[in-house]
Formats: sequence, structure tokens, C-alpha cells
Amino acid sequence: MSAGRRPIPVALGARPSGPAAADLDSPEEIAEMVRRFYQGVAQDELLGPVFNDVAQVDWSEHLPKLAAFWCRTLLGLPGYEGNPFRSHRSIHEQSPFTTAHFERWLELFDETVTAGWKGPHADRALELAHHVARVHHDQLVGPTRH
Repeated sequence: MSAGRRPIPVALGARPSGPAAADLDSPEEIAEMVRRFYQGVAQDELLGPVFNDVAQVDWSEHLPKLAAFWCRTLLGLPGYEGNPFRSHRSIHEQSPFTTAHFERWLELFDETVTAGWKGPHADRALELAHHVARVHHDQLVGPTRH
């Protein structure tokens, strides 16, 4: 582990993974989804260096913010304040994102959600992740040409 890498906390209400049954309908379920997803991101060959080395993410600080974002988005709960695009733009200026970064992020997000959750909130999370990734991709990398 390089000096810039900080381990992701393992116990944020961890529950055994199993068949997709629960929905992302509580702060605890959302925190668990965020933990699982970013554990994969932090260890990913393509995404890990961006988060760990370029952004030097402090996971113990960042995971609660991410959980708060998803709680606000999926459950309408207060608590998240921030500008996700501004943060991504700052990282992009240091080490430019590519289409592959966004594709891999979505692949890991889809795998995480579909492996652990099922229901309208999980479906909404998948929809929103694709929308946010598309918008950020278009603003940072440029529109995808079909």
C-alpha cells in the first residue's frame, strides 16, 4: 500500500452478502452499498490509483459523505452538502479521466448493487449512477459519439 492509500473501514454495518433481497431503503443499507462499492473501487487496477494516489482519498472521511449523498438522493434525507462535479473536475485537472474510467466505475457500481440489493431504490440508484456518470463524462471528457 503506498503512502497515499488509506484502507477502507471494513465495518460500516457489514452484513453477509447473499442473494439480492433487501432494497436500498435505509441509511444502513445505503452505507453498506457504498462501503462495498468503494472497497472494489479502491482495489481496482484502473480506478484505485485515481482515488488512492491522485485524489489521496481519506476513506474514513469520504465514505460517510458518499453515503449521505446517496441517502439524500434515494431517501430524501438531509445531511449531504457538496458539489460532486467540482471535486471530479479538480481530480481531472491533475490526471485526466478517460471513457474507460467512467465505464469501469459503472461496471463496478452495477455489479455491487445487483449483487446485494433489489427493488425500486436499487433501480433508482442504478439509473442515477448512469445519469451522473454520463453527465460528468460529457463535461470532463466530452460527449460520446454514437
